[in-house]
Amino acid sequence: MADDIFKALADPTRRTILDELTERSGQTLFELCGRLTMKHQLTMSRQAVSQHLSVLEEAGLVESRREGRYKFHDIDPEPLRHITARWIRPDTGEGTS
Repeated sequence: MADDIFKALADPTRRTILDELTERSGQTLFELCGRLTMKHQLTMSRQAVSQHLSVLEEAGLVESRREGRYKFHDIDPEPLRHITARWIRPDTGEGTS
């Protein structure tokens, strides 16, 4: 699972997609393509953005839902919490060196 997450996060375009979904969750592919073009000057085909979304979905970082003929994409930060919990422990109140 962690390998999929790191692979997904390794690509700057996918990180930008996650940034956009963090800023405004529940976007369609059309909306994402528009925001990537207008805000980030990333001109990609809808198919390319869809492939990036697939990688993010496989890693569990994005969830999609269908409503009628539209497919909406939402970020799921839970897998990132599991990874950070692996190395970052809550403060125990004891000093560290």
